[in-house]
Amino acid sequence: MPAPVLSLLGLMLATLAFASQAEVPDAAELYAPCAACHGASAEGNVALRAPRLNHLRPVYILAQLDKFQRGLRGGADATLAAQQMAASTGLLPPAERLPDLAIYISELESGPSASTLATGDEAAGGRTFMRLCGACHGANAGGNVALNAPRLAGADDWYLLDQLHAFREGQRGRHREDRTGRQMRNMAAMLDDEQALQDVIAYIRSQAE
Repeated sequence: MPAPVLSLLGLMLATLAFASQAEVPDAAELYAPCAACHGASAEGNVALRAPRLNHLRPVYILAQLDKFQRGLRGGADATLAAQQMAASTGLLPPAERLPDLAIYISELESGPSASTLATGDEAAGGRTFMRLCGACHGANAGGNVALNAPRLAGADDWYLLDQLHAFREGQRGRHREDRTGRQMRNMAAMLDDEQALQDVIAYIRSQAE
């Protein structure tokens, strides 16, 4: 094939490749539907019961998106916020782009969320946390990827309280395929009362992200 033809063919292929890449949305575009509730920096919005996300590792974000998509979270017995999240999964990008979305969220930055609970005893909560939670979530609430235990440090206090209540009341972790959810139901049931919940949350909130 003559050299001019080869050069023209190469130029055409390069142009097509560039055009194809231009049609693929970047991660910021993938996150745009999420930002309406969770905020531009994934900082969360308590008024919408949309939690902060940017303290989480990508693997945990992906795992929860998968649970919502498969109906392991957000079913008929779930909280209204969880049902709304399950319904919104139709706005998520295709499966092959979900890792890009999860990484993008984890790399966003915002300041710590404001405290909404003021009655927890950090010292008492630390003792309870070490007894019930530390083995999976780590002594500093930093999480453990190998155990599928998310980072808790940096989470909204109101969200932690909502989820502990959801686990205790059977609104989360009931699906037979949600193994980690069932484990958390058992742990949450061992927190004796409302004060115990708030004490553990006070300890979690005291830990650096």
